[in-house]
Amino acid sequence: MSTQDKIKKLTDLRAEAKLGGGLKRIDTQHSKGKYTARERIEMLLDEGSFEEYDMFVSHRCTNFGVDKKKFLGDGVVTGQGTIDGRVVYVFSQDFTVFGGSLSETYAQKICKVMDMALKNGAPIIGINDSGGARIQEGVTALAGYAEIFERNIMASGVVPQISAIFGPCAGGAVYSPALTDFVMMTKKTSYMFVTGPKVVKTVTGEVVTDEQLGGANIHGSKSGVSHFIVDDEKEGLLLTRKLISYLPQNNLEEPPIAPCDDPIDRLDANLNEIIPDNPNKPYDVKDVIHSIADYGEFLEVHRNYAQNIVVGYARFNGVAVGIVANQPNYLAGVLDINASRKAARFVRFCDAFNIPLVTLVDVPGFLPGTAQEYGGIISHGAKLLFAYGEATVPKITVIMRKSYGGAYCVMSSKHLRGDINYSWPTGEIAVMGPKGAIEVLQNKKIRAIEDEQERAEYIAKKEEEYKDKFANPYSAAQFGYIDDVIEPRNTRFRIIRALQALATKKDVMPPKKHTNIPL
Repeated sequence: MSTQDKIKKLTDLRAEAKLGGGLKRIDTQHSKGKYTARERIEMLLDEGSFEEYDMFVSHRCTNFGVDKKKFLGDGVVTGQGTIDGRVVYVFSQDFTVFGGSLSETYAQKICKVMDMALKNGAPIIGINDSGGARIQEGVTALAGYAEIFERNIMASGVVPQISAIFGPCAGGAVYSPALTDFVMMTKKTSYMFVTGPKVVKTVTGEVVTDEQLGGANIHGSKSGVSHFIVDDEKEGLLLTRKLISYLPQNNLEEPPIAPCDDPIDRLDANLNEIIPDNPNKPYDVKDVIHSIADYGEFLEVHRNYAQNIVVGYARFNGVAVGIVANQPNYLAGVLDINASRKAARFVRFCDAFNIPLVTLVDVPGFLPGTAQEYGGIISHGAKLLFAYGEATVPKITVIMRKSYGGAYCVMSSKHLRGDINYSWPTGEIAVMGPKGAIEVLQNKKIRAIEDEQERAEYIAKKEEEYKDKFANPYSAAQFGYIDDVIEPRNTRFRIIRALQALATKKDVMPPKKHTNIPL
């Protein structure tokens, strides 16, 4: 065979590999509103940057006659490329080949790029669209999943890991995305569950659809498994690029700094008016975030889950930060089980990857009730407490209004190694709200007053006294627990100054193998 013949053979094999399961299956994929594995990679990465590995790998299985059908690449496309010039490693499952089912060699391909990502300190992005383990391969397919899980665990806290679910993801396959830092799902075309609707019906008698059991809206709002819900794959891939822009390549690097000409001393007079005079009246904390962040930009994470707390990424003078904020617009911003878990996970990710934390506080306390206590609010609330206390990144806290009881301690207080803690003049820092406090402190006296109007006047007077003495920021400031009481319109400037001051911060943990967070 001549050199030209050999080159032609290579060209033909490459063309065959790029067709995956063939044109008919590609058309079927498109008819479902889904892109192919390679099309997804092209949309995700910088144009022309993709370097593919293991294009010619095929499975080695001989069971059930599966050896008579082989496809180059074996159902997953793997390699490296760049996003805005920064290296990332990617694998994209190909549903046109054996329904994207995972084989031994398929798993080895994924493990190879994960190993390279870990070795070279670059993010891993997995695009999932698979029918699960390849049944014909038996235990070798299961072993392949476990090999991937182990690498997810080794990479955790070392390089960012992002999972995009653009099709089915069921059984053991769900645990790799669950081990990664961010999970994204598309409406109507993706789902995740440990056991499918047929098994559920057989075991429990419940009749549910794929969407009802594990669709994007379910995992985005009820379970919290998915961090982002997108309308379609194109939006998801663009969002992945945006998310990567806030993250460092690995745990030894700082997050990228973006050029910024938004003035650091930009004032927003609206912030001086945003806190209602009535302490029970809500407002939208996202208005505060958009006001103080560079260009008003905020990438929210877990938007539809535990909406009483808001988390996400913004920039201050080009520096990427993680924002955690109580949301008075939803359940009065109270901390509950889901909010604690959501925020704790976010705080720990930011700490692992050197992303400073800005915490905006307006919290009346923890949600009371049997449902919360039986569900373990003590342990779940402790997760958030643990995450903040453990974090060594710069931590800046702004108390905007309420900061009561244990929730004051938990929300990045000075006592959990908060670096710079501010309060607005509207801050209320106390063991509990005036009404509850007076009911406890003056219970006997109140009950002794028989006249209803006189009783009401007495309660109002005592509540006002309590507010003057405790429900303000100055008592905490006297003890140095608040570093300064600031004018709301100056918040952006003061946060940026604080970030500049903390840029060289070094905080260490006592030597240990690892912590034992209350899971």
